[in-house]
Amino acid sequence: MRAGRTRTIVAQMSTATTIHEIATLIASRHPVIALESVEEDRVREIVLSAALRVDLPVFEWSVTQGLRPTGQRDQINGLTSAADKMLAHVTGMTVRAVFLTLDLAPHLESPVNRRLTRELVAHLRERGSSLVITGSGIELPQDVEREAVQLRISLPDRDELSAVLDAVSQSMRVPVGQDTRAAALAALQGLTLNQARQAVAARMVDGAFTVDDVTHLMDEKVRAISEGGLLEYFPPTDNVARLAGMANLRAWLERADVAATPQAKALNITPPRGILLAGVPGCGKSLAARYIARRWGRPLLKLDAGALYDKYVGESERNLRTALSMAESLAPVVLWIDEIEKGISVGGDDAGAALGRRMLGTLLTWMQERRSDVFLVATSNDITVLPPEFQRKGRFDEVFFVDLPTTEERAAIFAAQLALRRQDPATYAIPHLAHESADFSGAEIEQAVVAGILRALHAGRTPDTSAVLQEERETVPLARSRPEAIAAVRARARDFVPASASASTGHAG
Repeated sequence: MRAGRTRTIVAQMSTATTIHEIATLIASRHPVIALESVEEDRVREIVLSAALRVDLPVFEWSVTQGLRPTGQRDQINGLTSAADKMLAHVTGMTVRAVFLTLDLAPHLESPVNRRLTRELVAHLRERGSSLVITGSGIELPQDVEREAVQLRISLPDRDELSAVLDAVSQSMRVPVGQDTRAAALAALQGLTLNQARQAVAARMVDGAFTVDDVTHLMDEKVRAISEGGLLEYFPPTDNVARLAGMANLRAWLERADVAATPQAKALNITPPRGILLAGVPGCGKSLAARYIARRWGRPLLKLDAGALYDKYVGESERNLRTALSMAESLAPVVLWIDEIEKGISVGGDDAGAALGRRMLGTLLTWMQERRSDVFLVATSNDITVLPPEFQRKGRFDEVFFVDLPTTEERAAIFAAQLALRRQDPATYAIPHLAHESADFSGAEIEQAVVAGILRALHAGRTPDTSAVLQEERETVPLARSRPEAIAAVRARARDFVPASASASTGHAG
């Protein structure tokens, strides 16, 4: 947001709380209220309910229908269809009212309409009226934005979704059992009212509504999320990740399991909400994120921080808010933000640094205020560019440094990679392979195994230790080709908890 008096309310609120908040703003004579949502019909009902609480009439405007009382929406007022005509007309009205405008924001970019709006704001303040601007992705001119309170309308809550389910069930005369009902409401969370209504109706056309139908509801929601392009979804059934090494991380996860027990809750202990995994590229941070989701039987959502950026001002922050909202709609879930430094870097030129600070602020606010069961796993390959306020303990439950694997860990990785390729680890000289692969990352070990097996198959012989060993000896690991980069990462990680019990920030093998 630009500097000014604008207040943006971003917390997840129930619909009843949202109505109360808007009613309070109207009663407090706020001249401009901006409501960001893709659900036009639902926003209209929210505004009508809020206006009813303060006993004010509502006039509604759109560029196609003009300005008319909300009870006369079937009429067209062509004299006020144009935004400038409407703004001038409202300025001349003496009635105290709420003026609900649909998609007005883009029309305010012209100098004439900005001037008219500034004059209207003074009139609204004097009369105690409110101009409500609705739409998706609202961007207001700076002089209008200073006067506005912006609210981002949350998606429908459980009560609203329950009402939709009941309405569709009654209209289609399809009963819904209690067990199916609970599962359906969980699956519908995160959809708009129209999406929920259409999804339920599509599953009831055969005259029944079962748990299998609920599974399809979840599949449809996941498909919609994936099509957004911001998040990649990994269902629990597709996640077979296994973690070799990282004893400290695994021990921490065992303690985290205890935090979710009734005994811990009785002592007012809340489950952990997220960790940061930072360190050397290719050393298992991504695998660890998948492992955590598998361990807890949760879906995994991957957010590529670099994919958030957009050339238009404000779009990058909106992309981040959209992705976080999507993650909350699938809770309980593990959200993995990959290479997070690409999304919140505050270095570089002035414009890039300013955008990085805004992205950082958006993420930190969400981390602090979220109420949904979203466990955050942030991974970073270059912790030297992460802002210090993001790294400190308190932002995350723990910050782990993932270094190059030790000799023992390399042996475990070799065994796991060979078994994954249907090789018997007992037939390989794994201690020798581990010894010869000093300074190798887990990713480089995987590539050595794959390339060694392919080398043997190409030569028409059975894969063995010598084939993998030859690949090792022909590979120059990153730790040797760029030792200064690895040293810089280790120097920055001195205060982090080593993910491996026997690892240090100075030696990995």
